[in-house]
Amino acid sequence: MAALGWLTPRKRSATARSVLAGEAAAEAGLKSSQEIDGVGTAPAGTAEPLVPDFPVIGDARAAAFFDLDNTVMQGAAIFHFGRGLYKRKFFQRRELARFAWQQAWFRLAGVEDPQHMQDARDSALSIVKGHRVSELMSIGEEIYDEYMADRIWPGTRTLAQAHLDAGQQVWLVTAAPVETATIIARRLGLTGALGTVAESIGGVYTGKLVGEPLHGPAKAEAVRALAAAEDFDLARCAAYSDSHNDIPMLSLVGHPYAINPDSKLRRHAKDREWRLRDYRTGRKAAKVGIPAAAGVGALAGGTAAAVALHRRRR
Repeated sequence: MAALGWLTPRKRSATARSVLAGEAAAEAGLKSSQEIDGVGTAPAGTAEPLVPDFPVIGDARAAAFFDLDNTVMQGAAIFHFGRGLYKRKFFQRRELARFAWQQAWFRLAGVEDPQHMQDARDSALSIVKGHRVSELMSIGEEIYDEYMADRIWPGTRTLAQAHLDAGQQVWLVTAAPVETATIIARRLGLTGALGTVAESIGGVYTGKLVGEPLHGPAKAEAVRALAAAEDFDLARCAAYSDSHNDIPMLSLVGHPYAINPDSKLRRHAKDREWRLRDYRTGRKAAKVGIPAAAGVGALAGGTAAAVALHRRRR
């Protein structure tokens, strides 16, 4: 996949692989947004009333960038996707126990652990290798209905809708596979999605990534590349995330928001007077990030949901 090599050279703190991952994500996102274009905007549903003082109506050079896991959706998309693949016998029951604690930990901590997410992505690559992209896209549609649709945060959905109503583009930016992210973006009526790009040849996954997972600095690179391609003014754009890992992306825009933040991001946001929204309920949820609707059932369901795309024993 050709990256957006026409971007103006500059000094970057990100690694070369982060840059490649970001630019590949931007290119894949632009391509997938052409498919989303024309699909009607999804209704706000039961979202809580919210009249933000931002965005500015009619400011087409502004856009909004939303992290996915625990920002737009309760839990991690890659784990929910893995649950669906397990149901369809993409991998075996004996693999569950070793990795069940990852999803349980994620639900308790409410934050991404890079090593946990890396393990899940490595597994995803081994599991999907040799499968057609079209097959996984079709399955992904089913999995969204089964495990993801009811986990969208109404409050964050309202924020995204405010940008859409103002005539602005709204993009998901996530470490989840770009195909999964594109499905979610389309279902929510968003413009498109930037996600981790898995290499495919002739429409078949090779088991390799383009660059690296879209995580941390790579997300900022993806947003930067997309802004260059779409002529966005980043000082007028907004970004939303729950994780301190996304501080590079949040720092890139003029309107950063901390949504359901982990403790590190909460401190960082308060120090810099960033706007903060927390759609979880209860003191414990605010502290450790257990989804509002989850309660005890969330932890009990963590083991089942931890059928993440985990590493196969070779």
